[in-house]
Amino acid sequence: MNKAAFLDRDGVINVDKGYVFRETDLEWMPGAIEGMRKLQDMGYQLIVVTNQSGIARGYYTEDDFHRLSQFMIESLAHAGVTVAGIYFCPHHPNGSVERYTRICDCRKPAAGLILRAVKALNIDPAQSLMVGDKASDMQAARTAGITLLYHLTQASLFPGAVEVSSILDVAQKQRLGQNVRAQN
Repeated sequence: MNKAAFLDRDGVINVDKGYVFRETDLEWMPGAIEGMRKLQDMGYQLIVVTNQSGIARGYYTEDDFHRLSQFMIESLAHAGVTVAGIYFCPHHPNGSVERYTRICDCRKPAAGLILRAVKALNIDPAQSLMVGDKASDMQAARTAGITLLYHLTQASLFPGAVEVSSILDVAQKQRLGQNVRAQN
């Protein structure tokens, strides 16, 4: 089985400017690319797990999301970073686009996105980690059996998570063995 670094997108990989879907709005978080490269060098598959309620709200389309995702994958590849997969939830219970307006098992804090990646990519959750900026990221990871949680936060730290400032900070802590497993 493989180990993975599950990464939220907005606020972790790129600056969260609110419903980012155009290349011109994409701004990498400080340390994100270098941190992803270091995690990859440590043997982690990089998997993006992201809620994209802007699709359900009608702010942009799935095609818009896929175009930006492809641009991100290509940009990261040029920087020596390989993304093993991008798993996204287009749903929201209060959306305005009917086909995406629902409660689902993939919208974090539900674990559906992570569990799909675990199955598809033969991932061992016990060897994996999650990097997120919201409690819902941490909850989804914990539900999926991931106990190594890194929380980029300006608010309250999720119980059992390690507070970090960037993906690069995560990579440095992993390299030094400075991590904490969440207590269930």
